[in-house]
Amino acid sequence: TIPVKGADNHTVDLRFTRHGPVAFIDSANFKAYAVRCAWMEPGGSPYLASLRMDQAKTWEEFREACNYSHIPGENMIWADVDGNIGWQSVGIAPLRRNWSGLVPVPGDGSYEWDGYLPIVEKPSVHNPEEGYFATANQNVTSDSYDKWDAIGFSWSDPYRGDRVNEVLAEKDTITMEDMMALQTDYLSIPARKLVPMLLSMSFDDQKAQDALDRLRDWDYKLEANSIAAAVYVAWENDMRSRARQEFVPEEARQYLGIQLKRLIDWIESPLVMFGSEANRDQFLRDSFMAGLAELTEKLGDNMDQWQYGQEAFKHIRILHPMNAALPDNLKEKFNVGTMPRGGNSYTPGSTSSSLNQRSGASFRIIVDTGDWDKAVGTNTPGQSGNPNSPFYRNLFESWAKDEFFPLYYSREKVESVAAERMTLQPNNN
Repeated sequence: TIPVKGADNHTVDLRFTRHGPVAFIDSANFKAYAVRCAWMEPGGSPYLASLRMDQAKTWEEFREACNYSHIPGENMIWADVDGNIGWQSVGIAPLRRNWSGLVPVPGDGSYEWDGYLPIVEKPSVHNPEEGYFATANQNVTSDSYDKWDAIGFSWSDPYRGDRVNEVLAEKDTITMEDMMALQTDYLSIPARKLVPMLLSMSFDDQKAQDALDRLRDWDYKLEANSIAAAVYVAWENDMRSRARQEFVPEEARQYLGIQLKRLIDWIESPLVMFGSEANRDQFLRDSFMAGLAELTEKLGDNMDQWQYGQEAFKHIRILHPMNAALPDNLKEKFNVGTMPRGGNSYTPGSTSSSLNQRSGASFRIIVDTGDWDKAVGTNTPGQSGNPNSPFYRNLFESWAKDEFFPLYYSREKVESVAAERMTLQPNNN
């Protein structure tokens, strides 16, 4: 029974099975679908593992602490003052001996979990030969790993991770400034692969030729204010949408998409899905023209107004969750605002592929383990959830502009920049 303010109590039926809560009932076929969630198992207390990690003094102690991290899959990294580095995949992973977990299975006892894989047996790396290790939600599991009955099958496209590895491999010494630039890097590897194909084509349409000219000397960076970036992203977005329409059966489109990596593989080897290079080229042409039509519709005929990173094309808008219910005189106070953004889902500085950024890093941190007071970070929109506080939205603009601020660690440094102090006293009554 759910009490409702100003109304009668509301009674609902909650259905459970031994495999978890019932998420869907197919009455026509007399079936119920339950969801078993490993990280909701009793005794998990996943974030208590962080307390153990904070106290670890060695790589071995760190990995032992990770063994308590009963959360959905995440990457945990280690660095110490002696220059040792490491990566440990964490998350509670059920062992499925006779099925993949990708689709529902009967709950009759023939598809049961065989316990959990100890987290320390999940993939890890310690002091790799390269001197660095990069995780950006891509597949970093070695082909030689042998416990695939507890490992997932879906990862993000590899391009963000590839770009991070590319930059780290270029230098023997990486500075804090290098890392700040890398965390907000907007170079698009997909653009670097696809744009040269387009530039080898000719178009009768003058607007298409003008758009190609914008791409000729482009550095493949999806920077705010870049017209070339807007042209490319409109093309990329249409390619992904068009591929879904052409290659995913209609009845599956609301459930399935095509990763950009798979589409680019098909484009580079056109016989697989397109049947010929001519068909592939026509796909690229049609998609490019459709992208230009979308930009014209959104931003007008003047190509000089087609900048990437603007309210009509690529931005971040943060509204209060209660925005729709707020009176007009409170909207400005509660809503954070709108700022231009660069990047997309496939750049290290990930800002999603939606025109209004839906995902990405709200918080970043870069640490010099030799001097913690040199740490820097970004955060948005502010440290306070109180709209009356000066710290409600004060970080939003600097975050949107990819700027970093000091993250002091020592008491002396923290007290030197303290804006206010709060003293809490117990109530003896």
